[in-house]
Amino acid sequence: MDYEHTCKIRGDGGRTLRAILDQICNKWTLLVVATLDQGTLRFGDLHQQVPGISQRMLTLTLRNLERDGLVTRTVYAEVPPRVEYALTPVGKSLIPPALALAAWAIEHVPEIENRRADPSSVRPTPAPKESSPSP
Repeated sequence: MDYEHTCKIRGDGGRTLRAILDQICNKWTLLVVATLDQGTLRFGDLHQQVPGISQRMLTLTLRNLERDGLVTRTVYAEVPPRVEYALTPVGKSLIPPALALAAWAIEHVPEIENRRADPSSVRPTPAPKESSPSP
């Protein structure tokens, strides 16, 4: 069976792919990556530029991005210590698909909002009728 376009491509039932997509597709990750696309930033600057993110969530998001190799964290031995974050080449490679996903969302916002506003628009699709087997 050809699994090229499914989660089972790795043979682990999709666990690895789901874990990566869970991390990449959360709202904070995409906002942090998009913000770091501007260039290297300090924690405080990044916190100011990502609307609504708490310091704790920014810290967790940056740790996960660093762990996964999308962000580098550089600590300078100064008083007070200076820490800067930047995208790695892998992190930069996330920008085009993220922009494509954002463009898709922008294109479909009116349709999605209309359907959300009208609960009657959600109707089950009837299953095709099965033909009875020949005797």
